[in-house]
Amino acid sequence: MMKVFKRAAYFFPACLLAVATAHAGGADVVSVRVTPGSDGKYDFSVTVKHADEGWEHYSNSWQVVGADGTVYGERVLLHPHVNEQPFTRSQSGIVIPDGITEVIVRAGDNQHGFSGVEKTVALPDR
Repeated sequence: MMKVFKRAAYFFPACLLAVATAHAGGADVVSVRVTPGSDGKYDFSVTVKHADEGWEHYSNSWQVVGADGTVYGERVLLHPHVNEQPFTRSQSGIVIPDGITEVIVRAGDNQHGFSGVEKTVALPDR
């Protein structure tokens, strides 16, 4: 009987950690709209979903990244979106070099960094 309680003592905290992590995980990119600008730059409109809890845990940015890890653009999010989920924010004038045909869009939060669902997006012709 004592072995059962000893195992439960290890199992129960692990379960609580798994539930807490699942509840407040990384920020996910839900959708991306890319529009070419007249000046050869791109405008991005990105929809993010995250279990924002307030200032202590919220989605605080999204980035446009190349396959090699080069960050071409970033939108910093200055406040939590607790009651606005998912939410969409835009960034204009992102410069992406010629020859790049697709990019990765990722969202981050102030607890887990860039750990949620990313989207790979084909760039429209300029």
